[in-house]
Amino acid sequence: MDYRRLFDLFGYQEARFSNETALAYKRQGQSMVFSTRDCRHKINQVSAFLLRMGLRRGERVAIMAKHGSPFWNFLDFGMQQIGLIVVPLHATSGVEELRFILQDAAIRACFTDTEELYATIHKLQTGSPDLEWVVPFYPLAGVNPCLLDLLAEPSSEELETIKILRESVVEDDLATIIYTSGTTGKPKGVMLSHKNVISNIKSTIALIPVNCDKKTLSFLPLSHIFERMVIYTYIAVGASVTYAEGQEQLLSNLREVRPHYITAVPLIIERLVEQIMANSKKGSFLRKRIIKWAIELGKNYYDRKRQPLAYWLRLSLARILVFNRWRKMFGGRMEGIVVGAAALNPVLGRLFSAAGLKVREGYGLTETSPVIAFNRFEPGGSRFGTVGMPIPGVEVRIVNPDEEGAGEVQVKGPNVMLGYYQQPEASREVMTEDGWFRTGDVGMWVHKRFLKLKGRQDDMFKTGAGKFIAPEAVEKQLYHSEYISQCLVAGASRPAPYALIVPRFDKLEEWCKTQKVHWTAPQFMVLNPRVRRFFEQELARLNQDLPPYQQVQQFLLLHEPWTEHSGEMTATLKLRRKRILETHLKAINELYS
Repeated sequence: MDYRRLFDLFGYQEARFSNETALAYKRQGQSMVFSTRDCRHKINQVSAFLLRMGLRRGERVAIMAKHGSPFWNFLDFGMQQIGLIVVPLHATSGVEELRFILQDAAIRACFTDTEELYATIHKLQTGSPDLEWVVPFYPLAGVNPCLLDLLAEPSSEELETIKILRESVVEDDLATIIYTSGTTGKPKGVMLSHKNVISNIKSTIALIPVNCDKKTLSFLPLSHIFERMVIYTYIAVGASVTYAEGQEQLLSNLREVRPHYITAVPLIIERLVEQIMANSKKGSFLRKRIIKWAIELGKNYYDRKRQPLAYWLRLSLARILVFNRWRKMFGGRMEGIVVGAAALNPVLGRLFSAAGLKVREGYGLTETSPVIAFNRFEPGGSRFGTVGMPIPGVEVRIVNPDEEGAGEVQVKGPNVMLGYYQQPEASREVMTEDGWFRTGDVGMWVHKRFLKLKGRQDDMFKTGAGKFIAPEAVEKQLYHSEYISQCLVAGASRPAPYALIVPRFDKLEEWCKTQKVHWTAPQFMVLNPRVRRFFEQELARLNQDLPPYQQVQQFLLLHEPWTEHSGEMTATLKLRRKRILETHLKAINELYS
């Protein structure tokens, strides 16, 4: 048996390696486990319920959930197998963005998992003429009924209808529309077919050594194609999937589930390091010194570079004294961490790998279902600071390279989207005449076969000195400072690049204590002359590893972080550069006055 459509996956799993713990989750302290057969049964119950609602093939239905759960998967597959189009909504989306999507996609029904999200969509129902039902996953006070109440045993007639509808769906049919919030303009609905995503699943299975004997933990939102495709892949190989209670409980869930594999975004890795560092502060002076020594050693780890024997001896000692405890915090049997959605600081990749926690970075877009390239787990298959090699079946080319070999990354393969929903002109604009998809990213080949990204074409700017700069490359260097939480580099028509910096205030407070600088609120500390001089020294140190034309000459310290809720980051945690720069334009101009 093979799988050609996404809803074939559980049937494939049952035929090959039926799993008693296919999907599991914990909610309000109670655990629930679903076997492969349970999952197929629940999916049919969802399909029967949707048919009773009067929903018909080709109509769009939304899922808006803060957390992943088996019920997300049941809804997803239950819709697909009767020909409905699944439209995931990001839980962090703003009201205007949600209103646009509900109207643009003519959403007929929306399922939500929290009281807050239910209330948000319920309020928007008035201005969304096609939206007839807003249904919570679980019981909510004053709301009846919920999805759990509505699922019932399908009749024989309903099962026959489901079978007929399943057989009518082909691999080239539209499976889902995923709206990308983007950094500018209105959201665009990316149309992905079953074939698009299935091709990505089959290409990545060979690259990740996960199988039916492995346990996985999921804590990223399923509204993003990255995590959703990864879950599909876990199902395809028969691995057990447990959904975490939330990112706040991540470390406790890791210890409880003891997964072999997880997926993460760089921000999560950074937060985990922060939590580990916070725990390391509890102890004697000697213990703190040993941890600091081990971390500095780990930051210089290179898995492909020949290190002197003395380094490996010190690393072995560091693993015994420090890093083995880190592994226990991750459950004790972690084999791999797959990172995507944004660029990972290479220092963190080296540090985790030194600790025996293999971090592998990949690259992709919603429009490419999503994976384009990936660092492998086998020896010689990864390079820190790159996004790896193209996956099987996907072609990558660099167009109009500059003197360094950097140009636009273009992609061709079965994973490239059908187009943007109801936007034929935008769909044509991102495709070349010879059928390649324009990613809008700037990249180059390093070590012959590894793809290194330099940033977005739209984000590149030209300084007053006539030099083109990709800001993300400079930002990566600035993130080498443990005192910088967020940064944005710009400088169009300015003499040299400048940076907007949000400090790591916990680390800054520690520095202030050691330097006898009186600590007050962050909004006052960013104006403190001694703090500013300290950051001048940090930038001078970081600038040493940058070419002269990329060195940051001016900077602005900010006390409020950029978030999705403030509208300064997208749902995939990318900076909305234009909005941030407009907000601080007056202060930026004062830097040059």
